[in-house]
Amino acid sequence: MVSSSAEPAVRAARRGLAAAASADELTITTPDDWHLHVRDAAKIASVVPFTARVFGRALIMPNLVPPVRTVTDAAAYRDQILAAVPEGVTFEPQMTLYLTDNTSAADIEAAANAGFVRGCKLYPAGATTNSDFGVTDVKKIGKALEAMAACGLVLEVHGEVTHASVDTFDRERVFLDEVLTGIVKGPHAAKGLKIVMEHITTKEAVEFCLAADSNVAATITPQHILYNRNAMLVGGIRPHLYCLPILKREKHREAVAAAAMSGNPKFFLGTDSAPHPKGAKESACGCAGVFSAHAALPFYASAFEKEGALDKLEGFASFHGADFYGVPRNAGTVTLVKEPWAVPETYAFGDDVVVPFFAGENVDWRVKDA
Repeated sequence: MVSSSAEPAVRAARRGLAAAASADELTITTPDDWHLHVRDAAKIASVVPFTARVFGRALIMPNLVPPVRTVTDAAAYRDQILAAVPEGVTFEPQMTLYLTDNTSAADIEAAANAGFVRGCKLYPAGATTNSDFGVTDVKKIGKALEAMAACGLVLEVHGEVTHASVDTFDRERVFLDEVLTGIVKGPHAAKGLKIVMEHITTKEAVEFCLAADSNVAATITPQHILYNRNAMLVGGIRPHLYCLPILKREKHREAVAAAAMSGNPKFFLGTDSAPHPKGAKESACGCAGVFSAHAALPFYASAFEKEGALDKLEGFASFHGADFYGVPRNAGTVTLVKEPWAVPETYAFGDDVVVPFFAGENVDWRVKDA
């Protein structure tokens, strides 16, 4: 997939990714991105077109400042996103609300009635970027969860605890035991509630999802398929690979990649593309987030190809998420061609720049006419 002169530093983390091509062209049903950050204000226009030209829909994360907490907030944000869609491109943002300790059943019912809100995001307070308004205790959102189940809205979960005593590499695993188990089948369970485990990163999360009933699914990012933590830490710290949940050991990368390529409908595409200005990443206390929207589908195609699983890409990218969310599969198609191209060192990001995933490196696949 990739050729680079920086082999000793980064490529060693996943050497051998450039496997022999199994096809030079691949056409699939237009995919969806079920986890996307596009920020706000002037920055929206810089990043939305990357996704809109390839994906039919994207589930937009609500962690702005202030967060998207009501259907009125969501409608205004949706209008901003639609204004950034290139002329002649059909793209439908799917909105989410930001759950807080004070989200009411009435808030949920209003969101469901709007027709463009697909779910609500559970951020444990302090877990990731702009999550300070998040839920402090799941006991406080019981009524909201019951209303979501009744209205058919999906609960999207950032699955990490925030206790200072828990190592950052263990926070997803501990969350499964301490929090998610209770939401799925314990005292805080809401009957019939659909739950998406967002951006899973561990073997334990894969196993949890597989063991749960059909109302539990998971999204998977390109970076957690392609990289283990060595790529971020060995030979020097690479801040543009820092995201939350953080990259894990190789055994976890292998488990997550296997889940994505298994054909199991519980697992589907969610890039978690999360742009930050270059200076906010390259700092003494850098932001978490990987910007991958510029080549999201080619990244997945390269990973699937390496494992001989290109035939599973369409289900993962185009079918499983739509089916879980109960929306029609997209009618169009996109075509990937095997034509290497160089990723720019930066892209414009409002009045700043963002450093993309694979900056300065070659990617073997591209989307035709995107």
